[in-house]
Amino acid sequence: MNMQFPERIADEVLKHFVIYRMLFKNITDKAQERFEQRQWLQIQHAAAERIDLYEKQSQTAADELFALLGEPLYEKSLWCKAKGCYISLLKKRDDFELAETFYNSIYCKVHKHYQLTNEHMFIHTSMPEREVSSGDTIYQTYSMQHGLISLLKTMLDDYSFKVPWENKKRDIRNLAYYIKQNIPPGAVVNETTSVDVVRSVFYRNKGAYLVGRINLSAEEIPFVIPILNDNGRVYVDTAITDGDQVSIIFSFTRAYFMVDVNVPSEFVRFLQSLIPMKSRAELYTSIGFYKQGKAEFYRDYMAHIARTDDLFIIAPGIKGMVMTVFTLKSFPIVFKIIKDRFSSSKQITRKMVHERYQLVKRHDRVGRMADTQEFENLVFPRQRISAELLAELQSVAPSALLISEDSVTIKHLWTERRMTPLNIYIDEALQRDDESALLDAINEYGKAIKQLAAANIFAGDMLFKNFGVTRHARVVFYDYDEILYLTECNFRKIPAAMYPEQEMAAEPWYSVAPNDVFPEEFSILTACNPKVRKIFNELHGDLLNIEFWQDMQQQVRSGDVVDIFPYRQMQRFSR
Repeated sequence: MNMQFPERIADEVLKHFVIYRMLFKNITDKAQERFEQRQWLQIQHAAAERIDLYEKQSQTAADELFALLGEPLYEKSLWCKAKGCYISLLKKRDDFELAETFYNSIYCKVHKHYQLTNEHMFIHTSMPEREVSSGDTIYQTYSMQHGLISLLKTMLDDYSFKVPWENKKRDIRNLAYYIKQNIPPGAVVNETTSVDVVRSVFYRNKGAYLVGRINLSAEEIPFVIPILNDNGRVYVDTAITDGDQVSIIFSFTRAYFMVDVNVPSEFVRFLQSLIPMKSRAELYTSIGFYKQGKAEFYRDYMAHIARTDDLFIIAPGIKGMVMTVFTLKSFPIVFKIIKDRFSSSKQITRKMVHERYQLVKRHDRVGRMADTQEFENLVFPRQRISAELLAELQSVAPSALLISEDSVTIKHLWTERRMTPLNIYIDEALQRDDESALLDAINEYGKAIKQLAAANIFAGDMLFKNFGVTRHARVVFYDYDEILYLTECNFRKIPAAMYPEQEMAAEPWYSVAPNDVFPEEFSILTACNPKVRKIFNELHGDLLNIEFWQDMQQQVRSGDVVDIFPYRQMQRFSR
């Protein structure tokens, strides 16, 4: 083995990582311009391009390494030495954790996700105690020394855009009124109060967001201020200071922010001080570093396994026809595996399932689809797998398993946030006779379908079991087997039967092409209970009409990007 090979691996990996970071920043840095010029479709394309960038650049690195070194690249001992060389290159980098994860990605591509040990790669970070600081604080601090109005005026002046404000005085007045109305009881806003605002503006879809905190004498209050652009004039749309609502803005159901991040770990530490209920994994992911989010999640998962002893079990709910799903009660995640054989009613292949999960990763999820992480050769302690689950896995997905005396390795799976299946949530609300929870759930369900349609997504199988309810009582779609672009659907009315026997036949009396959809048939979705059907028909009966779907298709085809923001209409300021 050439003694220079480890150094060459380290140098090549870092070279491609630097290129990746530069290209990532180039896409991100144009976010303000896209917002100012109201380039809504370009924003969506840029978001997908940035997601694709990681895979493209890491694959290029792996290919070039093989071209450079050939077969010796597959020697495991070579990578042990290469890791040491790589660590020495990272000591002065302020994004070392991202660089370690990039190294992991290339190692996995070379070795096909086998022998994933900390000896060869960064299962654990090489610098756990290192805290990088940019020196120049990531936020600006505003003082109340000259009063609240002066503070707000200075803040909006500092975060100006290359397009004019629609009515800055009105926005300042709205913000001042909001703050006075929403400061916690007993709290006092005076000259000792200050406001910290992240220097970088967060961009996503049609919004620009100022993020920061209000420092009161006894507590800190996080806030988000969304700014919108209406025909080339910007305005403050609202302010959010409730911790749960701030958390929703950084939700796993939304597209990743475009935001300039100099020192990722420092940036995430500050965000976590604002929304401590969000993990580092979630926050890295929310600002576009989704592979780092995956690495942080895996470390959290391993730490959780080490300190708990409960069993992995089959996930509650109706079993799927394409995927089998399991979970750990003490860990808020489900694990989803493709079955070896599908129900005969499912006209789908493994390749199509992969493509649809990738579609969701790249698409604007509008707060209504759960993000996922994809894993290969994930190892589980065998003693932690319940007997019932192991029997289920061996029955429906034996080709995905490698079973030893101590472990169960699953060759391919996705992880996803665990939610309460909507069918279970509705049944429980009916049993409690909880009219409010039932009404909210059915309304959220209909809104989810409509907002997905506005984003050019047709859910396909819209049964309640394919939707979940989050801890914030939002309804989210999470079963992507039959997902389609709305514009690919052919919405039709059911033709009238020529004679009664046709209606009674087991098979339809009319032809049905693969992408044909009959909205009238959606009435079966609410046939479970008369109360559910009544609420659905009153709130979202238009979903049963072909006109709704055809109008939505026309809207999407015309290039309209509908306003779907991560807060309620009633929260928006008056203009």
